[in-house]
Amino acid sequence: MSQPLKNRREQRLLWRRLATLARPCWPHLSGIFILSLISTPLTLLVPLPLKIAVDSVLGHQALPSWLLRLLPRAAGSTGVSVLMITAGLLLGISLLMSLHSLASWLLQTYTGEKLVHDFRGLLLWHAQRLSLAVHDRRGSSDTSYRIQYDAPAIQGILVHGLLPMLSAVFGFLAMLYVTMRISWQLSVIALILSPVLFLLAQNSSRKVRSGYDEIRELDSSAMLVLNEALSSVRAVKAFGQEDLQDELFRRKSRMRMSEQIRMASIQATFHVLIGLTIALGTAAALFVGVSQVQAGLITVGDLLLVMAYMAQLYEPLRMISTKIPELQGSVVSVQRALSLLDEVPELGDSGRGSAHRVRGEISFDAVSFQYSAQGTRVLQDLTFAVPAGARVGIVGPSGSGKSTLVNLLTRFYDPTEGRIRLDGVDLRNYKLSELRNQFSLVPQETMVFSTTIAGNIAYGRPDASREEIIEAAKMANAHDFISRLPKAYDTPIGDKGVRLSGGERQRIAIARAFLKDAPLLILDEPTSSVDIRTESVIMDATSKLMKNRTTFMIAHRLSTVETCDLILVLKAGRLLMLTSSLSEAVAQAFESPSSPERPSSGKLELVQ
Repeated sequence: MSQPLKNRREQRLLWRRLATLARPCWPHLSGIFILSLISTPLTLLVPLPLKIAVDSVLGHQALPSWLLRLLPRAAGSTGVSVLMITAGLLLGISLLMSLHSLASWLLQTYTGEKLVHDFRGLLLWHAQRLSLAVHDRRGSSDTSYRIQYDAPAIQGILVHGLLPMLSAVFGFLAMLYVTMRISWQLSVIALILSPVLFLLAQNSSRKVRSGYDEIRELDSSAMLVLNEALSSVRAVKAFGQEDLQDELFRRKSRMRMSEQIRMASIQATFHVLIGLTIALGTAAALFVGVSQVQAGLITVGDLLLVMAYMAQLYEPLRMISTKIPELQGSVVSVQRALSLLDEVPELGDSGRGSAHRVRGEISFDAVSFQYSAQGTRVLQDLTFAVPAGARVGIVGPSGSGKSTLVNLLTRFYDPTEGRIRLDGVDLRNYKLSELRNQFSLVPQETMVFSTTIAGNIAYGRPDASREEIIEAAKMANAHDFISRLPKAYDTPIGDKGVRLSGGERQRIAIARAFLKDAPLLILDEPTSSVDIRTESVIMDATSKLMKNRTTFMIAHRLSTVETCDLILVLKAGRLLMLTSSLSEAVAQAFESPSSPERPSSGKLELVQ
């Protein structure tokens, strides 16, 4: 397919998608369009008082017949009365235009903000349902930029772009008709210049489109550097790399500035050419108009009226020709935001669901996994079975696939080969939301939210009562330190929980798991970042939490797996053994030489 045809097809698709997104706002957009149409007759009225004053006050022309029909018979008998009528007409027109501008401004503001609000909400809803693989590929900064900064371009296209251009077309036609009624020669001049303006606009649009693509990409990459510098500010300070982060950000900003200046120079040149073209048309209209006055074909008032209309006739042409290239930036932004919607939601969700509480039997059947088609396998041919209620410790060197294994359990990813069963049912046959409702997760890097302590504990069960929240905190050995906080359970945690220690955040996460009361539990190195004393408190809480739950615990410290019934040993993505002997597991995981070619030993039943 040729490039022009491809571009036209993409444009048609874009407008169809925008029409669908704007469907809830069609009444408001229609109102804006109707108001914009009303502006045309109001604009046509603006020069009339000047014409009447020149022809009927300074000159000796009679008042227009339409005005005489509206006035009492004696109203226009003297020059003073005609001047007062003219001044009143001018004030009335100005009042109508002010009211019209107010109504248009309010409706445009509401409609534009509603479009952005709905579009951002749709993007966030969709982004949260994308797979981790998509988020890993895109990065949170790029996704955030598209939601927060690209989405508002929808109002730039619909409210401040398309509708003004459509109304400008109708305004131009109305102005052209009125001008033609007065002097067809002057209207011909406007028609001759119109194609020139549109050719200039089309040429400018092609040049700025690619530039805006580059600018948006540079904006997104600069935001990534900024987020990394601020979110990892402790590491930046610890290594003394403030100057490095400054230079990285400034480099991206300089590249963006250079590209923006290049775009500005293209658009400035375009505006100069537009201005010169319109000035040429105005000069030609003035020459023809004066000639017609001298020939007695039109009056001086008619000439003033026509010149005012010519200025207004060129204004829609100027607006249309300048909007076309200006819209390119908004089009680029909207297409970037829509590309986020084009990402397929995670893993499908066509399962039958399971509203009941599962028993918790887990089995892996020849499970392998790799993150991409060209990537290496992270897990290879894992086969094992875990009965309900068992405590399973997962050990092995870094990079052996421990975290990937538990990510498969919650279907953050699906196996590349093989299948995982829960209570004998393939995980893919469960409805995704129902499957994840069967798990509680206490991650290694505890995520807390910028709300209260109570809000964080109740994150998995927002409808929980205060008594249930307090009971969960007590079970997690968190009630005592929470009670000492200024507002106890109503204390705001702050951004990323900076007001709490690592151990306190971990106990908040354990309380959250207690409150959710799911039959399966995943503990990702729960004591990796706490001291010995805090470890003892956390292990006491986790021991209570694991009771009567199928538990998978990733651990680097041997003390955390001492209470496990079984220990699953991984190395280089392969299952070495599933045993109840801690010493044997340690020997296999940390003392034996790595043996990538060693096959797994088939289906390993648990040692009872």
